[in-house]
Amino acid sequence: MKILVCIVAILLPSAAMAEEPSESAPALWGTPTVDNGACCKTLGEVRTNIDRLDREIVRLIAERGRYVHEAARFKANPAQVEAPQRAEAVVRKAMALAEQNGWSPKVAEATYRAMVHGFIDYEQAVFATGQAK
Repeated sequence: MKILVCIVAILLPSAAMAEEPSESAPALWGTPTVDNGACCKTLGEVRTNIDRLDREIVRLIAERGRYVHEAARFKANPAQVEAPQRAEAVVRKAMALAEQNGWSPKVAEATYRAMVHGFIDYEQAVFATGQAK
């Protein structure tokens, strides 16, 4: 019985901490930082804005993908698709832009490395399909 009580005492606080926060409750600390403090009063408002931005990001990534598709047509071989120096330049540029805009260069680096890797895989497939014709 003592073991069961100990297990419940250990697990109960962590279960309470894992609970999803309310979308309508006010923030627990700090002051708004977006839009000169005009946003955001609730977590729901934050999530609505993130959803709006996610839709725009996906639209822009799809547009970038169409240009990556086009780029494959200019490559003579799969090694040119890899273009490690170009990939590094894209990542470095994203990191610099992030810093200029007051954002984390580390987040930009991780995001762009993943995106560039995905686009290289995509362009390799486009290149292989184009060469087969």
